[in-house]
Amino acid sequence: MRQRPRGDSRGILDPSRLLREVHFRRHLPAESLRPWVEHYWLIDWALSAPFEQRIVPHPAVNVVFRRDGDGPEAGEVAGVGRKLFRITLTGTGQVCGVQFRPGGFHPFWRRPVAELTGRRLPLPAGRLAPPDDPVCAGTDDERRHALDALLTAWAPEPDPAVEDAVRLAEAIRTDRTVLRVDHFAARHDLPVRRLQRLFTEYVGVGPKWVIRRYRLQEAVEQAAGGPLNWAGLAADLGYSDQAHLVRDFTAVAGVSPAAYARSVH
Repeated sequence: MRQRPRGDSRGILDPSRLLREVHFRRHLPAESLRPWVEHYWLIDWALSAPFEQRIVPHPAVNVVFRRDGDGPEAGEVAGVGRKLFRITLTGTGQVCGVQFRPGGFHPFWRRPVAELTGRRLPLPAGRLAPPDDPVCAGTDDERRHALDALLTAWAPEPDPAVEDAVRLAEAIRTDRTVLRVDHFAARHDLPVRRLQRLFTEYVGVGPKWVIRRYRLQEAVEQAAGGPLNWAGLAADLGYSDQAHLVRDFTAVAGVSPAAYARSVH
C-alpha cells in the first residue's frame, strides 16, 4: 500500500502556473479507503485576477466540494470526463476533492459507473448523502478527516470485480507498453468482451479509451518537460504516425502539441 500520494502532474495543463497561482496539494485517505481512493486533492486560492485551469481528465470519478468566498459549500459527483475540463477561479475560495482510483467508485455508487460518464451530479446523488458539516474548513488534517468520515459513512462494499478493474486500470496507467486492448486482454488471460464489460461497468469507459487517455497524458506531461521528438514519441505511445498523435492531442488539450510546448516554456 502506498505511503504517499502521487507526485506527477499528469492531466494538469501548465502545472507550473497552477502551483504559482493557487495552493495545491494531495493527501492520502485513511488506509481502509486506499483500495478505492487514489488521493484527496485540496486547493485554496486568493486571486487578484481570474485564473483558468485546464485539465485532461483521468479515467476516474471525483467527488468535489467547493466554496467561493463567504458563500455556501456545494458538493458534486463528477463522472469520468471525456473532454477537456476548464474551470475559472476568482477571488478567494477552497476546493476539497476525492479522486477515486479507476474502478474504485463502484463500491460507493453500487450502479454501473458508465451512468456518470460525462456528467456532474450535485449531492445528494443516488444513495450518496452530503456531509453534515462543511468539508472545506479548517486545517488540512481536519479536511482529510472529514472526507475519511464521509466516505466511511457511505459504506463501500468489497467486490472482487472491483479489485480486478482497479488492478487492470492501474496496469494500463503504469505500463506504457500497453497499447492495444487485444494484447492487454491476452496478457491477463481475459476475453476482450469480458474486459470491455468490466471496464464499462466499473470504470465508466472502455479499455481502449483508458489506454489512449493514459498514453496521451504521458505526451502532455513530457511536452511540459522540454523539447521532444514527436515522431518518436508517437511511435512509443502506439500511434500510427505523428499526425495521429497531433490530432488526438489537439482534440483533447485544445491546442497542438507544439503550441502547448511553447506556452509552458
